[in-house]
Amino acid sequence: MEKSFVTFKDVSFRYQEEQPWIFNGLNISVNRNEWVAIIGHNGSGKSTIAKLMNGLLFPQEGTISVDQMELQDETIWDIRKKIGMVFQNPDNQFVGTTVMDDVAFGLENHGIPREEMKRRIKASLNAVGMIDYIHHEPHRLSGGQKQRIAIASVLAIAPEMIILDEATAMLDPIGRKEIMKTVHQLREQRDVSIVTITHDLNEVTYADRVIVMNKGEVWYEGTPREVFAKQRQLDEIGLGVPLVTQFAHELKRYGMELEPEPINQKELVDALWKYHSTM
Repeated sequence: MEKSFVTFKDVSFRYQEEQPWIFNGLNISVNRNEWVAIIGHNGSGKSTIAKLMNGLLFPQEGTISVDQMELQDETIWDIRKKIGMVFQNPDNQFVGTTVMDDVAFGLENHGIPREEMKRRIKASLNAVGMIDYIHHEPHRLSGGQKQRIAIASVLAIAPEMIILDEATAMLDPIGRKEIMKTVHQLREQRDVSIVTITHDLNEVTYADRVIVMNKGEVWYEGTPREVFAKQRQLDEIGLGVPLVTQFAHELKRYGMELEPEPINQKELVDALWKYHSTM
């Protein structure tokens, strides 16, 4: 059995001693080359998980391991080389005056030789479709373009895992779709684990596995299709399901059962054609 890349074992965390526990004995894992979506309503602890994964926070109890290394003061920088993070607001991640300078910043901090740095900058910008903007000023880009540059900056470091912590929350629907498509393409091009922290359940459809958090606990864990099948229970804990799933459930109420139950627009169209052809 393959060992997981990231493992939380009996992890307990709270921000201050007098405050309630965010988690109390949390156990989760992410495997190599796996895409895991972590969802939950505000206050469920999902963003705290992201910060614990790469050592921005440390647990009060339990252990967190990354690639068989336990998260400690002595291992923190080795772990951060393995895990890159893309945050909600890309403006907070920009430090350079041009796109090239910005992508180069992390590489310089890692002591990457100049020729290798040039190669990685071009490769990472190509990977996110932003090579034509290499000499542009970041603040002149659109929100979606900025977020793609933020992803390129993380990619250049060549981490083994990328965490997107509400990375599309400030984007419009088109920008969100572009970022998810970019991440999906990246995963097809290279071996990398993806962790998506999100409240947008449309993004969940890309994942291999979904962890649903509620009140600091794992409420449910399964494939996107298995999670969306629990529409009523998700509503009860303050989470909805994508419009496609809602539509399929409504059709089912009127005796029109689609197989398999669609979780995205393409599956919905295919299922409707299949249903129509059998009438």
